[in-house]
Amino acid sequence: MGEDEELAELRRQRMMQMQQQQRAEQEQLQRRQQMQAQIQSVLMQVMEPEARERLGTIKLTKPEIAANVEQQIVALAQSGRLTQKITDAQLKAILAQIMPQKREFNIRRV
Repeated sequence: MGEDEELAELRRQRMMQMQQQQRAEQEQLQRRQQMQAQIQSVLMQVMEPEARERLGTIKLTKPEIAANVEQQIVALAQSGRLTQKITDAQLKAILAQIMPQKREFNIRRV
């Protein structure tokens, strides 16, 4: 085998590796999107519109907290522990438990 043939074979193998990697990344992205669609479907079923709107707003500012809340709500729904739709007040209570408490500072001038 000549040097050109070896180079061509290496290029072909590298192209195959890149294509396989790209396919794997696409499949992973599709799975992630499908999972997110399923989560949104469950949230639509178990949350009132005001609560979903509040969660959407939180998702814009604190996506990690919103994801945590979504996971908890989906887990509750899947385990059958939700007897009614989650209201805005109930969502606020869940958020109060999850979000770190803010400390207020009063500055007094003497």
